[in-house]
Amino acid sequence: MTETNDQVQSSDIPAASDVPAAAEGQQERRGGGGRGDGKGDRRGGGRGRDNRRGQERDSEWQERVVQIRRVSKTVKGGKKMSFRAIVVVGNEKGQVGVGVGKAGDVIGAVRKGVADGKKHLVKVPLTRHSSIPTIGNGRDGAASVLIRPAAPGTGVIAGGSIRTVLELAGIKNVLAKRLGSKTPLNNARAAMDALAGLRTHKETAKERGISLEQIYS
Repeated sequence: MTETNDQVQSSDIPAASDVPAAAEGQQERRGGGGRGDGKGDRRGGGRGRDNRRGQERDSEWQERVVQIRRVSKTVKGGKKMSFRAIVVVGNEKGQVGVGVGKAGDVIGAVRKGVADGKKHLVKVPLTRHSSIPTIGNGRDGAASVLIRPAAPGTGVIAGGSIRTVLELAGIKNVLAKRLGSKTPLNNARAAMDALAGLRTHKETAKERGISLEQIYS
């Protein structure tokens, strides 16, 4: 069994933010259709309130499509074609996740990628200057990523999928370097591994059983 990959043109990639909106629109159409009597109206109104709450929860999350590829799997009788989407999900407040979705169409692959990213969220400690507290190293497969804090006004010095992960995590001043493979998925997961290993100075002092003043001395 073999798989082959073909990258899709950027003009064919839909915005990831359009996918949840379309799904919510379908839910509103289902919930809005109540019966003519009062019971049907009350049921429809309840669903409408739930949909609005769901929209408010989803509004704080941002999704970006990193890559979409057309993949084929050789099966008995020929090849089965599908699309694979790599999506980064974050709220720019210290939470970020990377998801992968595969489906027969692009919209379905992006929707699955968004759902998978929200299942694998990582909490990132941020400083008051929107940076990271310490240096972090992450590795996934052949990809290796080094991230380190930067002074205010530096910006996000990174490239590729690593930059997308750092921006959606809410980090505004950071230096990052890709040291291994150039594969977008491995680099994104390596960046997630580096962010997951970060600790604040207070947490480090508590783990070592020493005071916070000894950390800075």
